[in-house]
Amino acid sequence: MKTLSQQAQERMKREFGEPWFYADWKEVLMLHFAVQPELLQPYVPFELDLRDGLAYVSLVGFDLKRMRPTRGGALGRLAFAPIATHPFLNVRTYVKHGGETGIYFLSEWLPNRLSVMLGRPVFGLPYRLGKLEYHHAEGDRLQGCVSDGKGSVEWRGPLSPAAKDLRAAELGTLTEWLMERYTAFTHWLGFKRRFRIWHPPWQQAAVEVEIDDQGLLGQLGDWAGKARYVGAHWAPGFDDVWMGAPHWVN
Repeated sequence: MKTLSQQAQERMKREFGEPWFYADWKEVLMLHFAVQPELLQPYVPFELDLRDGLAYVSLVGFDLKRMRPTRGGALGRLAFAPIATHPFLNVRTYVKHGGETGIYFLSEWLPNRLSVMLGRPVFGLPYRLGKLEYHHAEGDRLQGCVSDGKGSVEWRGPLSPAAKDLRAAELGTLTEWLMERYTAFTHWLGFKRRFRIWHPPWQQAAVEVEIDDQGLLGQLGDWAGKARYVGAHWAPGFDDVWMGAPHWVN
């Protein structure tokens, strides 16, 4: 049986001109929340993908590095240099559309002004300017803070030696359901789009992380105050993640 990663790679290869970009995703921390779907659905323009009757929202903090076009060589890399490397915080939920499951970004914070300007018109991505500070693999700690002048989210916890016993999620588990997603859906000015990504299966470990402040999420809807934190996963990430082009969907 093919893994979801293998299926995603084959799907992307079938599309002309894909992938558009490569990028490194490094030191990834995912914080997961369960929420009643009727609270979240009004904020999501796609049908929620549910697990045992619950919707989920995940905060994904990581460092984006070396984003560059797949074509154009050194000149292409030079053109992308201003937006190639910076930290990200994605706030995503899980959706399905047109027979395909994926993710929908409720919001994304990053410190790069040029990226914020380009995100919505090019991909429909809900970028917001913020201040991000991560310590996701320094010594034995996991720590991060994201703020934008209206609120902040902060987390901390140990990165024990046991947490570095990395493995792919077992088939059929909630961990696989949350992490192994290879299509993103976006919505802007009434237009729906999707783009695909590919990387090998996440090599990950469950970690114990405490959230000290999550006021930043309150900007995204009333659901945030009623979401239940259910756990976290850490992964060292990948080099050369494939990133596809945006495509219109009905």
